[in-house]
Amino acid sequence: MKIAEIRGLTPDQLAETLINLKKEQFNLRFQAATGQVEKTHRVNEIRKDIARIKTVLRAKAAA
Repeated sequence: MKIAEIRGLTPDQLAETLINLKKEQFNLRFQAATGQVEKTHRVNEIRKDIARIKTVLRAKAAA
């Protein structure tokens, strides 16, 4: 996700997206542990998307 897309979402949508990304991250961790992960770059993408969403949520809460 791009930061511009994330900033356009409401806090409720951001929270929902965050939950979905954390679920996907959990599943990828299990796949990596068993050696079944196909897209290894996706792990880093999800981690960075989670950080972006948390940053925007914190900025919106402060405003």
